[in-house]
Amino acid sequence: MTPSKYVAFEGLEGCGKSTHVARLAERIGAVATREPGGTPVGTALRAAMLDPANTSLSPRAEALLMAADRAQHIAEVVRPALNAGRHVVSDRSVYSSLAYQGHGRQLGEDAVRRINDWALNGTWPDLVVLIDVPLDVLAERMKKRELDRFEREDRAFFERVYAGFLSMAAAEPERFAVVDGTPPKDDLQATIAEMVAARLGIA
Repeated sequence: MTPSKYVAFEGLEGCGKSTHVARLAERIGAVATREPGGTPVGTALRAAMLDPANTSLSPRAEALLMAADRAQHIAEVVRPALNAGRHVVSDRSVYSSLAYQGHGRQLGEDAVRRINDWALNGTWPDLVVLIDVPLDVLAERMKKRELDRFEREDRAFFERVYAGFLSMAAAEPERFAVVDGTPPKDDLQATIAEMVAARLGIA
């Protein structure tokens, strides 16, 4: 029997994470969850962080709120599921904080990693599926939706976040799997399923 695994999906807004989290979780019988907002406490924190009206939220406060959400999420959802023998598939993880606050907000990846390492209490994802979609394609997709506080950031911010994700994937190839997010959904789903089976032995 395959030990329980923690799989996180990462990428920029509009890349298709939520769709493929749901599809993979259904396929492998996993607990599907998200960050921020995977718990009642996290839902309140998510609302504050995504509200476009909160224009005065400082980058450091944002990073700490994200870490607080993550500490609660690990304690309430992820760790209990893993301990019960369930796989977990999450829409975002600690790597979003490293990319968005560490690189996008320019707080520094190392500083954000230290805060989150404590919050995670040792529970890092076993596999990170990074859905890679070009910024120009994402910009077109985002024109069709109402934008939250993060989604309203400028192009330079997202260029830093994108570069951060790619640099982390290059630095941790044993943990990351980068997939092209531009094919049709069903084709991408099949690619992800094959990759998860190969990397984690989960089919």
